[in-house]
Amino acid sequence: MEEVIIYTDGACSGNPGPGGWGSILMYKGNKKEISGGKEDTTNNVMELTAVLEALKLLKFPCNVKLYSDSAYVVNAFKQKWINGWLKNGWKNSNKEPVKNRELWEELYNLTKVHHVEFIKVKGHADNEYNNRCDELARNAILEIRS
Repeated sequence: MEEVIIYTDGACSGNPGPGGWGSILMYKGNKKEISGGKEDTTNNVMELTAVLEALKLLKFPCNVKLYSDSAYVVNAFKQKWINGWLKNGWKNSNKEPVKNRELWEELYNLTKVHHVEFIKVKGHADNEYNNRCDELARNAILEIRS
């Protein structure tokens, strides 16, 4: 399988409020930036959307190294929360329905197509690509407001 590197970030002005997301896909020396936003959303929805939109662009099964500053996204897979949600009928450890279930289901299905390694990066630090994704997400918010 081909290797793709993806960086993602989501942002929200207020939570809920106007939100944006940004992703960078890197493959064989090529780089593609994508972004978008929504008028009324949450930060977690934007974090998930950034991952989903990037993975949906892949045209064939890939090995993906996905970098995110979202503990919500990364821990769902690294700490296997999603396995527990599936086992418990999409209920969390408090026996409550998992928030953003439809997005999680879509992401889970994409991880069955692609081998995705989720890697946590420190947000708002010195990571060039994470910072660029943050900029893309914030610019998407500005576009919604204008």
